[in-house]
Amino acid sequence: MANVRVGESIVDAPDGRVLHVYDTGTGGLPVLWHHGTPNVGLPPEPLFAASARLGIRWVSYDRPGYGGSAPMPGRTVASAADDARRVADALGLGRFAVMGHSGGASHALACAAVLGERVLGVAAVSGPAPFGAEGLDWFAGMAPSCRASLLAAAAGREAKERHEADARYDPEMFTPADHAALAGDWSWFDKVVRPAVAAGPGGLVDDDLAYVRPWGCDPASVTAPVLVLHGGRDRVIPFAHGRWLASRCPTAELRPRPDDGHISVLAGAEGALEWLVRRAGGDGTPRP
Repeated sequence: MANVRVGESIVDAPDGRVLHVYDTGTGGLPVLWHHGTPNVGLPPEPLFAASARLGIRWVSYDRPGYGGSAPMPGRTVASAADDARRVADALGLGRFAVMGHSGGASHALACAAVLGERVLGVAAVSGPAPFGAEGLDWFAGMAPSCRASLLAAAAGREAKERHEADARYDPEMFTPADHAALAGDWSWFDKVVRPAVAAGPGGLVDDDLAYVRPWGCDPASVTAPVLVLHGGRDRVIPFAHGRWLASRCPTAELRPRPDDGHISVLAGAEGALEWLVRRAGGDGTPRP
């Protein structure tokens, strides 16, 4: 793993909130990382060696309600675009690429949909499609614990909070390949999950409520190049979601990994970064 220093700062939002921001500070192509649920926003250390080789500067932030970022009750998936813009403006970034894993992939796509030409490219890994997406059986193939969690969110905040009061970690949501990844390089998730839930499930509740209400934007409006990376055996967000997103985004390329689950699919993340650099350009110029 490359020895990369991650700087931290606070960015003020006009509504009185604060955002806790991370920045590796160097690299030709800024990539704004959108974290999953429940995580804090530390950029992905297992990809630091690849990003150093490729000239990538990681920028990220804790989504509202996580870590050092103030809650924003009622936020939508598209709300991430305004926060991403504030972070980029505060750091003096003009155009940038975005990458997200799990629920972060949906937030990354929303940024591209809302911010238009400011986003150079999108790498969306294992992300859910909009709730109620036409032609998609949204819950089909989910592990029972994941389905129950999101069904509780669909019933409203009180039902979701009751559910989380009794919820326990379910190892069956992950495949054997996922567990192997979590025991290896991606043991890094322990560094971002534990602090995300240390003060309670508030960020997780707001995330899941956002996933089961309208996004506030349409992924079909994304004009930047999109790579959808998804595992064929994913039990958290089934592969059909990735296939739907790739079919909906006119600029998307679907890169399936048939034998991977929700975490082991990240073995393909270095290739996704290489794709971002080719398509977005390390000098900030889009490439064919």
